[in-house]
Amino acid sequence: MTQKPLDTPPENRVSVVLPTYNRGWILKHAVDSVLDQDYGNLELVVVDDGSTDETPQLLSAFGDRLHIIRQENQGVSAARNAGIRASTGELIALLDSDDAWLPGKVTAQVAFFTANPDALICQTEETWIRNGVRVNPGKRHRKEAGMIFERSLALCLVSPSAVMMRRSLLDEVGLFDESLPACEDYDLWLRVAWKHPIHLIDRPLIVKRGGHEDQLSRMPELDKYRIQSITRLLGSNVLSFEQREAAITMLKNKCTIYAQGCRKRGRMEEAAHFEQLGERYEKGSRGRGFKNSSG
Repeated sequence: MTQKPLDTPPENRVSVVLPTYNRGWILKHAVDSVLDQDYGNLELVVVDDGSTDETPQLLSAFGDRLHIIRQENQGVSAARNAGIRASTGELIALLDSDDAWLPGKVTAQVAFFTANPDALICQTEETWIRNGVRVNPGKRHRKEAGMIFERSLALCLVSPSAVMMRRSLLDEVGLFDESLPACEDYDLWLRVAWKHPIHLIDRPLIVKRGGHEDQLSRMPELDKYRIQSITRLLGSNVLSFEQREAAITMLKNKCTIYAQGCRKRGRMEEAAHFEQLGERYEKGSRGRGFKNSSG
């Protein structure tokens, strides 16, 4: 079931896309954190990705304050994409159903875009909660502003719940890859970061919760999907020489680590495949380097 979007002009409207699957135990807190924002021109599109818990009843209680899409379970990428396609605003924000926004988050990001009309994407700092306890992110998770492509190759440095972006950016780079069961955000941000700066509001304006069993980041073998993302980006031939070299170095590293894990589990054929993949790109990189150096 899809409720009708807002009938007001999209200028300066923020469309919030919130996918959820069996998160009835925490979903209300996420929804309330959006509805309690002090920004007026806002629509909240919640995509119920086939929940079998109390989620449908919980969402129905909000009435017409939400625009609800209900679909069979297809995964977080398909859910986010469905919400983006159904939304109407020129600015799009994402929120995971186990996270929450702090007061003033939307207003701060809209003000940033107003002051920086050429900016396409920005995120905010965040507060981390793990199993109910506040923790400090490690140095490797430290957020930076600007051209962060090389740093983003190691791990995802952009939090979906912290992001706001112009719709035109997604028109340019595409939506989330629905073939990826995890690391779909890593994949999208790489497709953005090789070309565009990712701006940062250096204030924690979201609460990011973790430690629960249904987190996608707890899935095994995440590097398998990161390898797939890097390989495809390399195949697109859009990267600069420096970006390509950094991507190949990271690809070789991830292939080596993933292959070692496969060998420990007795998956020798899969291990050999990823070892050969990393070596093939590394050899290709050396060949190009010799050609460039010899003129």
